[in-house]
Amino acid sequence: MGYNVQPLRSQQEINDFLFCLRRNKNAERDVFLFLIGINSGLRMSDIVKLKKKDVITSKNPRIVEQKTGKTRILYLSSLQDLIHGYTAALDPEAYLFPSTKGGHLEVNTVYQMFQKVANLLGRDDIGTHTLRKTFGYHYYKKTKDVATLMEIFGHSSEKITKRYIGINEDEISETLLTFRLGF
Repeated sequence: MGYNVQPLRSQQEINDFLFCLRRNKNAERDVFLFLIGINSGLRMSDIVKLKKKDVITSKNPRIVEQKTGKTRILYLSSLQDLIHGYTAALDPEAYLFPSTKGGHLEVNTVYQMFQKVANLLGRDDIGTHTLRKTFGYHYYKKTKDVATLMEIFGHSSEKITKRYIGINEDEISETLLTFRLGF
Protein backbone atom coordinates (compact mmCIF):
# COMPACT_ATOMS: atom_id res chain seq x y z
CA MET A 1 0.00 0.00 0.00
CA GLY A 2 1.37 3.33 -1.02
CA TYR A 3 0.54 6.65 0.56
CA ASN A 4 -1.42 7.81 -2.46
CA VAL A 5 -4.87 7.30 -0.90
CA GLN A 6 -7.61 8.25 -3.33
CA PRO A 7 -11.36 8.85 -3.13
CA LEU A 8 -13.88 6.45 -4.59
CA ARG A 9 -14.79 8.51 -7.66
CA SER A 10 -17.86 6.73 -8.97
CA GLN A 11 -21.04 5.19 -7.62
CA GLN A 12 -19.80 1.86 -8.99
CA GLU A 13 -16.60 2.09 -6.91
CA ILE A 14 -18.72 2.86 -3.83
CA ASN A 15 -21.04 -0.08 -4.62
CA ASP A 16 -18.08 -2.42 -5.09
CA PHE A 17 -16.63 -1.34 -1.73
CA LEU A 18 -20.00 -1.88 -0.04
CA PHE A 19 -20.33 -5.29 -1.73
CA CYS A 20 -17.07 -6.38 -0.11
CA LEU A 21 -17.96 -4.93 3.30
CA ARG A 22 -21.30 -6.77 3.29
CA ARG A 23 -19.36 -10.05 3.31
CA ASN A 24 -17.56 -9.20 6.58
CA LYS A 25 -18.35 -10.95 9.84
CA ASN A 26 -19.55 -7.62 11.30
CA ALA A 27 -21.12 -6.41 8.06
CA GLU A 28 -23.82 -4.20 9.60
CA ARG A 29 -21.27 -2.30 11.70
CA ASP A 30 -18.74 -2.05 8.88
CA VAL A 31 -21.26 -0.83 6.29
CA PHE A 32 -22.63 1.74 8.78
CA LEU A 33 -19.08 2.97 9.47
CA PHE A 34 -18.44 3.33 5.73
CA LEU A 35 -21.70 5.21 5.14
CA ILE A 36 -21.10 7.57 8.07
CA GLY A 37 -17.60 8.21 6.72
CA ILE A 38 -18.51 8.99 3.12
CA ASN A 39 -21.46 11.14 4.19
CA SER A 40 -19.80 13.16 6.96
CA GLY A 41 -16.21 13.79 5.88
CA LEU A 42 -14.99 13.00 9.40
CA ARG A 43 -11.54 11.61 10.04
CA MET A 44 -11.53 7.95 11.00
CA SER A 45 -10.07 8.82 14.42
CA ASP A 46 -13.29 10.74 15.13
CA ILE A 47 -15.65 8.19 13.56
CA VAL A 48 -14.50 5.19 15.60
CA LYS A 49 -15.07 7.04 18.88
CA LEU A 50 -18.67 8.04 18.14
CA LYS A 51 -21.29 6.88 20.62
CA LYS A 52 -25.03 6.61 20.12
CA LYS A 53 -25.59 9.73 22.21
CA ASP A 54 -23.28 11.67 19.85
CA VAL A 55 -25.48 11.11 16.80
CA ILE A 56 -29.04 10.96 18.14
CA THR A 57 -29.12 14.17 20.17
CA SER A 58 -30.07 16.21 17.10
CA LYS A 59 -29.99 16.12 13.31
CA ASN A 60 -26.86 18.29 13.46
CA PRO A 61 -24.92 17.10 16.52
CA ARG A 62 -21.58 18.62 17.50
CA ILE A 63 -18.36 16.77 18.23
CA VAL A 64 -14.85 17.91 19.13
CA GLU A 65 -12.35 16.74 16.53
CA GLN A 66 -9.46 14.79 18.01
CA LYS A 67 -6.81 16.16 15.62
CA THR A 68 -7.74 19.84 15.74
CA GLY A 69 -9.62 20.19 19.04
CA LYS A 70 -12.21 22.21 17.11
CA THR A 71 -15.95 21.75 17.51
CA ARG A 72 -17.50 20.40 14.35
CA ILE A 73 -21.16 20.24 13.41
CA LEU A 74 -22.21 16.98 11.81
CA TYR A 75 -24.88 17.34 9.16
CA LEU A 76 -26.59 13.98 9.38
CA SER A 77 -30.19 14.84 8.38
CA SER A 78 -30.03 12.68 5.27
CA LEU A 79 -28.91 9.68 7.35
CA GLN A 80 -31.55 9.82 10.09
CA ASP A 81 -33.38 6.63 9.02
CA LEU A 82 -30.10 4.73 8.79
CA ILE A 83 -28.89 6.07 12.16
CA HIS A 84 -32.12 5.30 13.99
CA GLY A 85 -32.29 1.81 12.49
CA TYR A 86 -28.70 1.00 13.41
CA THR A 87 -28.80 2.49 16.91
CA ALA A 88 -32.30 1.36 18.00
CA ALA A 89 -31.06 -1.43 20.27
CA LEU A 90 -27.96 0.40 21.52
CA ASP A 91 -27.51 2.02 24.91
CA PRO A 92 -26.88 5.81 24.62
CA GLU A 93 -23.34 5.31 25.99
CA ALA A 94 -22.55 2.50 23.54
CA TYR A 95 -19.92 2.98 20.85
CA LEU A 96 -21.35 2.90 17.35
CA PHE A 97 -18.39 0.84 16.18
CA PRO A 98 -17.57 -1.60 18.96
CA SER A 99 -14.54 -3.80 18.83
CA THR A 100 -14.99 -7.49 19.43
CA LYS A 101 -12.31 -7.05 22.11
CA GLY A 102 -14.26 -4.33 23.95
CA GLY A 103 -14.25 -0.57 23.54
CA HIS A 104 -14.36 0.90 20.05
CA LEU A 105 -12.64 -0.12 16.84
CA GLU A 106 -9.12 1.21 16.49
CA VAL A 107 -8.18 3.17 13.37
CA ASN A 108 -5.56 0.53 12.54
CA THR A 109 -8.22 -2.21 12.66
CA VAL A 110 -10.33 -0.25 10.16
CA TYR A 111 -7.23 0.26 8.01
CA GLN A 112 -6.60 -3.51 7.98
CA MET A 113 -10.25 -4.14 7.06
CA PHE A 114 -9.99 -1.65 4.21
CA GLN A 115 -6.78 -3.27 2.99
CA LYS A 116 -8.66 -6.57 2.62
CA VAL A 117 -11.31 -4.78 0.57
CA ALA A 118 -8.60 -3.05 -1.48
CA ASN A 119 -7.00 -6.41 -2.23
CA LEU A 120 -10.35 -7.86 -3.34
CA LEU A 121 -10.84 -4.85 -5.60
CA GLY A 122 -7.27 -4.95 -6.93
CA ARG A 123 -6.49 -1.46 -5.63
CA ASP A 124 -3.47 -0.05 -3.85
CA ASP A 125 -4.86 3.41 -3.16
CA ILE A 126 -7.35 2.68 -0.37
CA GLY A 127 -6.91 3.73 3.25
CA THR A 128 -8.96 5.10 6.10
CA HIS A 129 -8.79 8.58 4.54
CA THR A 130 -10.50 7.20 1.44
CA LEU A 131 -13.88 7.86 3.10
CA ARG A 132 -13.08 11.49 3.92
CA LYS A 133 -11.69 12.06 0.44
CA THR A 134 -14.72 10.36 -1.13
CA PHE A 135 -17.02 12.73 0.75
CA GLY A 136 -14.97 15.72 -0.38
CA TYR A 137 -14.70 14.57 -3.98
CA HIS A 138 -18.43 14.00 -4.40
CA TYR A 139 -19.37 17.13 -2.46
CA TYR A 140 -17.20 19.18 -4.78
CA LYS A 141 -18.41 17.45 -7.96
CA LYS A 142 -22.02 18.05 -6.94
CA THR A 143 -21.71 21.64 -5.67
CA LYS A 144 -18.45 23.02 -7.17
CA ASP A 145 -18.25 24.84 -3.81
CA VAL A 146 -14.62 24.45 -2.81
CA ALA A 147 -14.82 27.30 -0.27
CA THR A 148 -17.44 25.52 1.85
CA LEU A 149 -15.62 22.21 1.49
CA MET A 150 -12.42 23.92 2.63
CA GLU A 151 -14.33 25.11 5.71
CA ILE A 152 -15.77 21.63 6.38
CA PHE A 153 -12.31 20.09 6.20
CA GLY A 154 -10.63 22.89 8.13
CA HIS A 155 -8.09 23.48 5.36
CA SER A 156 -6.26 26.79 5.02
CA SER A 157 -6.60 27.14 1.24
CA GLU A 158 -8.73 26.02 -1.68
CA LYS A 159 -5.60 24.70 -3.39
CA ILE A 160 -4.95 22.31 -0.49
CA THR A 161 -8.56 21.11 -0.55
CA LYS A 162 -8.58 20.47 -4.30
CA ARG A 163 -5.27 18.62 -4.14
CA TYR A 164 -6.50 16.61 -1.12
CA ILE A 165 -9.57 15.29 -2.93
CA GLY A 166 -7.65 14.69 -6.16
CA ILE A 167 -9.74 17.12 -8.15
CA ASN A 168 -6.85 18.97 -9.79
CA GLU A 169 -5.73 15.96 -11.82
CA ASP A 170 -9.30 15.15 -12.85
CA GLU A 171 -10.06 18.70 -13.95
CA ILE A 172 -6.80 19.09 -15.87
CA SER A 173 -7.38 15.76 -17.59
CA GLU A 174 -10.98 16.70 -18.45
CA THR A 175 -10.06 20.09 -19.87
CA LEU A 176 -7.21 18.66 -21.96
CA LEU A 177 -9.14 15.66 -23.25
CA THR A 178 -10.06 17.32 -26.55
CA PHE A 179 -7.57 20.18 -26.46
CA ARG A 180 -5.58 20.30 -29.70
CA LEU A 181 -3.73 23.08 -31.43
CA GLY A 182 -2.43 23.35 -34.97
CA PHE A 183 -4.70 20.75 -36.55
